[in-house]
Amino acid sequence: MFLLAMCLLSSIYGIILISSAAGRSNAFVQIGAMIVGIVLFVLFSYIDIDVIAAQSKLLFIFCALFILTLIPWGTGDEIGRRAWLRFGGAIGIQPAEIVKVPFTIIMARIIVSYKERKALNSIVSLLQILFVFGIMFALVLVVSEDLGTALVYFGILAVMLYIGGVKLRWFMLGGAVTAAAFPFLLNYVFLPHQYERIIAPFSRFFPDVLAPDRLAAVTWQPNLSVSAISAGGFVGQGLGAGRITQSGGFPALETDFIFAVAGEELGFIGLMVIVLLLVVIIARCIYVGTKSNNPLGMLVCTGIAAMFIVQSIMNIGMALGLLPVIGIPLPFFSYGGSSVVTYFAAAGIVSGIKMRPKPMRFRSL
Repeated sequence: MFLLAMCLLSSIYGIILISSAAGRSNAFVQIGAMIVGIVLFVLFSYIDIDVIAAQSKLLFIFCALFILTLIPWGTGDEIGRRAWLRFGGAIGIQPAEIVKVPFTIIMARIIVSYKERKALNSIVSLLQILFVFGIMFALVLVVSEDLGTALVYFGILAVMLYIGGVKLRWFMLGGAVTAAAFPFLLNYVFLPHQYERIIAPFSRFFPDVLAPDRLAAVTWQPNLSVSAISAGGFVGQGLGAGRITQSGGFPALETDFIFAVAGEELGFIGLMVIVLLLVVIIARCIYVGTKSNNPLGMLVCTGIAAMFIVQSIMNIGMALGLLPVIGIPLPFFSYGGSSVVTYFAAAGIVSGIKMRPKPMRFRSL
């Protein structure tokens, strides 16, 4: 009940901000999504995670096919992502967002399986884990063209591997390979708009990488966000009274830049309440994981906490102009039905892990 209460408080706070930024119609959609999310929270609280994880192969096939539906039926957005399935124009589902939860369960199952066989740190095991991850990462990146969500998948896996017991030398090797491959990815894999958004926050160190007109086009949103947060001061300008956020010329306020709305209208205090609520939710997920006597449950809680951590850091970093603007929602606060439903379902799984007794095979340990 504590975790559900924290999720509800965060979501209600987000709905207030969404109503201020985008109007009541968006707020009503978010309320509907929150209600569906509450139902899923309760449902997943009573489902045994071991039962779901036992069907990891079927779960993987479902995830892959679900994302592949975007090829014939996916629709795009203003920054080029083909990430939504639309129904009747008003209802949209984002497969890559929903798949985060089953992806976490799949990876936890694979890691636990290798760990029980004491083979987690073998190169064959790690390559097999990376192969499964690579398929999902490539599907999200190529099919939906959603770099931000793909990076969240990467963050979830990295944290789960570390907590699962992968040795530090493999992370060092992986970091070296990633650093070496990054220039190639920037120039030959990422799309032009993705390249510009990744480079923009670091333009102060590499001033000649982007042309001045392209730099201005890519950075005007984060610059507006920083100005709005600065203008809010300690107590803000009042709900609905933000000079910059209510000007009508600031797109994606209710999604990518909801943090800027809180900063200008509710000030530093409003921002700290957001951060505190997120920290409490993340800490609760980690606490449940550490108290779980089930290695699978521990890793699933860790992966869900990692999802919240990575998305929170990336979204707040975007709002502060420190990280690339790559379309990452702030958990529970940003507008998006698929997102908020996913967060409540994920929290429900954590709740179920806390409620579940120790599995039979571990009760003698």
